[in-house]
Amino acid sequence: MLFTVAQNGKATTMAGRRRNLDDLQGEIQELFADMWQVPGFSGMRHGYRPQCDCFRTDDPPALHVVLELPGMDPDSVELVVAGHSLLVSGTRERPIVPGARYQQMEIEYGAFQRRIELGEDVDPSRAAASYERGLLRVVLPLARRVSEQTRIVIEVRR
Repeated sequence: MLFTVAQNGKATTMAGRRRNLDDLQGEIQELFADMWQVPGFSGMRHGYRPQCDCFRTDDPPALHVVLELPGMDPDSVELVVAGHSLLVSGTRERPIVPGARYQQMEIEYGAFQRRIELGEDVDPSRAAASYERGLLRVVLPLARRVSEQTRIVIEVRR
């Protein structure tokens, strides 16, 4: 990309790359998410980080968020919309097995909190969520106008 910069009334051409800050933020979030998958760093982590997909549809205009939450009780999940973010939090409890002596423990349990940047104004009062076969699906209709920060609890139906 080529930039033209005006200095002292003269146009000067300057070569360089301009980065979209949203792209940079996304890359940084991915970097940190990937870092937790590296064995050397994974021992430093407490709880787990559910995987997420987020996409937009035009008819009807809405954002769709899908989170992998296998083994979760949907009643233990909290969803909060604040500004352009969806905050998903909860706790996945390790099942108690009387007399069990583990040989391996690879499944992550514990508290989690995941903030998903939405990038658009949504109408949380019309939001809906469902939980089926380990997937939490949240539909956030796009707002018709700019909304102020509101904390609304979204009930998850089974």
